[in-house]
Amino acid sequence: MRNVCVFCGSSAGTGDRYAGVAARVGANLAGAGLGVVFGGGGTGMMGALADGALAAGGRVIGIIPRALEQREVAHRGLTELRVVRTMHERKQAMAETADAFVMLPGGFGTFEEFCEVVTWAQLGMHRKPCVLVNALGYFDPMIAMFERGFTEGFIRADYRGIVVVADGADGLLAALQSYEAPQVERWLTGEQT
Repeated sequence: MRNVCVFCGSSAGTGDRYAGVAARVGANLAGAGLGVVFGGGGTGMMGALADGALAAGGRVIGIIPRALEQREVAHRGLTELRVVRTMHERKQAMAETADAFVMLPGGFGTFEEFCEVVTWAQLGMHRKPCVLVNALGYFDPMIAMFERGFTEGFIRADYRGIVVVADGADGLLAALQSYEAPQVERWLTGEQT
């Protein structure tokens, strides 16, 4: 494993509690010799994640659509900043660059990005770790919703292992190292991530 994609908010949420978790995740990944791939923003959770990794001597690759970069929300101190045309290109480039996917607190965009790569794993398009960092219990309702999907038969039981939950920043590295992708059939052919 070389690079870990982290999906997280461009907002810091309330107070500085969540941003502190993001900075610690960045520092922990850098300390383990792992590069950070993220949405390229310089504010909120994204900025804290990048700053934490950079302060620990890590490699940080930001991937941002031109429209957002031009509004000066891009982080200007990264190892590499890739500017792409669209949000779809951003997600594709993040997926191609990363060997694992992590979700930190964020909003609709964060949820969507993570759930898309989880869906790709369900379809057999990749076998990369998908780790949800449940910082300060933020994702308790989402975890409960995933469980409800299993118990109500909307998500097959053999997909249960696709998403692993790490309890805070300090549980992330262990979750990445111990991840075992479930065996799933490849539903689509000709599509690569």
